[in-house]
Amino acid sequence: MKLLRVLVLIALPLYCSAGSGCSLLEEVANKTIDSQVSTDEYQNFLKPFSAGPETDKAIAELKQCFLSQSEETLNNVGAMLVTMVSSNELSNHWTRTSRV
Repeated sequence: MKLLRVLVLIALPLYCSAGSGCSLLEEVANKTIDSQVSTDEYQNFLKPFSAGPETDKAIAELKQCFLSQSEETLNNVGAMLVTMVSSNELSNHWTRTSRV
């Protein structure tokens, strides 16, 4: 089941073009760490990416993991995501300029 969660999270960036700037991925990340978003609302939002009942269950479990965290932890996850995207963009910038 954990593998299924990982695959769902890996598939989302592939839906968007590589790099940052993918509003769908940002919205999924925001809904994932938002404690005001219910599990049902989260599942409905990700329904287009679901491959069936097993995926629906994995999505619900993923959201429940975040719902059981403190606000401080959720804020830290949000900050980590920003840092990861920023460092990825910086890395892409240097890669592009070094090839020119």
